[in-house]
Amino acid sequence: MSTTAVAPVVDEDVGTAMHALIAELYPICRSITGDGLRETLRRLEAYIPLTIHEVASGTKVLDWTVPREWNIRDAYVKNSRGERVVDFRRSNLHVLNYSVPVRRTVSLAELRAHCFTLPERPDWIPYRTSYYEEAWGFCLTHGQLQALPEDEYEVVIDSTLVPGHLTYGELVLPGETSDEILVSCHACHPSMCNDNLSGVALATFLARHVQRQRHRYTYRFLFIPGTIGSITWLARNEAVVPRIKHGLVLASVGDAGPMHYKRSRRGDAEIDRAVAHVLRHPAQPFEVMDFTPYGYDERQYCSPGYDLAVGCLSRTPYARYPEYHTSADDLDFVRPQSLADSYATCLATFDVLEGNETCVNTNPRGEPQLGRRGLYETIGGRAEERVNETALLWVLNLSDGRSSLLDIAERSGLAFAAIRHAATLLQDRGLLICQPEDGGGGRSP
Repeated sequence: MSTTAVAPVVDEDVGTAMHALIAELYPICRSITGDGLRETLRRLEAYIPLTIHEVASGTKVLDWTVPREWNIRDAYVKNSRGERVVDFRRSNLHVLNYSVPVRRTVSLAELRAHCFTLPERPDWIPYRTSYYEEAWGFCLTHGQLQALPEDEYEVVIDSTLVPGHLTYGELVLPGETSDEILVSCHACHPSMCNDNLSGVALATFLARHVQRQRHRYTYRFLFIPGTIGSITWLARNEAVVPRIKHGLVLASVGDAGPMHYKRSRRGDAEIDRAVAHVLRHPAQPFEVMDFTPYGYDERQYCSPGYDLAVGCLSRTPYARYPEYHTSADDLDFVRPQSLADSYATCLATFDVLEGNETCVNTNPRGEPQLGRRGLYETIGGRAEERVNETALLWVLNLSDGRSSLLDIAERSGLAFAAIRHAATLLQDRGLLICQPEDGGGGRSP
């Protein structure tokens, strides 16, 4: 049977610890390249042993090219009295991310042409980017913009956009088989907690947990800039790609909404079934959505030339909450309890993948006598061996070499943990012979 224990009950302290990591990373001005992304990865190295990769600007990666590196030191808009009316030091969202350097004096009308606001949310700062087209601009609240009088304004963006590198972090935790579970998150957004840092914190703490466990699969954790990061990784890892059997992209996993899962392009991959099963036990609101080629990096992993079994796990999905890509996606928007619940969901999913096996009943003619094998003593017996009688009977009946434990859990309506525990006891009594579902790794029967 699998070497991984039944999915643990997660202490909510882990949610508090993840929230503290988010708070630590929140002030850093990140982008798809540059020192902010490097600093973020350096901070994560205090938690997990990341390998940091640098890919030179101009490198061809699939149909893309690694862009020039962007860094920023300061930015502001000053009125004629020398007062900063827009100040990067107050919020790193105030600058159009990837703005080219600028230092000039402009009229209010010209300034307005380079400003981005949210009229429907007049107190929030929007997040806007210009990664692949040279531009400059400022993001500010609509209230700020409306309050600016006619004047001459000094605009300064003290940035650089020059040949450099794209940086990403990677952690590979070898298992008993070379088959891999991929966990990917984007680490490129500046001060936004749910869309960005919640996934970073969750992936970090999942990696810490997996490090401490014996596991059948090899786990690969990627901390990458969105889109260009996954494309770069795929281009540089053609030999690794076939080993990826299951994958999750983690994004927006810290808000108060219910869990949402977007299926892989395949639609019925084992990861798709495993996550859907976990979300049904216990019964809480959730939604499983079909794949669409729009969203996060799952669309790169699921592109037709790769078609990997990679889905996306979120709470409130991409762009469905008003705080998305705004200053309102702050430390108060993400909740320790939600982070802890997302953590537990991922661990339970790993548990299903690690423990999914196909078994054969060694005594298939009629129901074997459970009493003389001590199995009835486990029904309502000691807590450490207590088992659901229905789970025992389902496992015995469907263990015909064609049904996996996940198949049995889905058909019976019982939680995977109950089915696997029953299978473990039956195997220990010589009534089952089991083999990992993918045919590799795991403990021999």
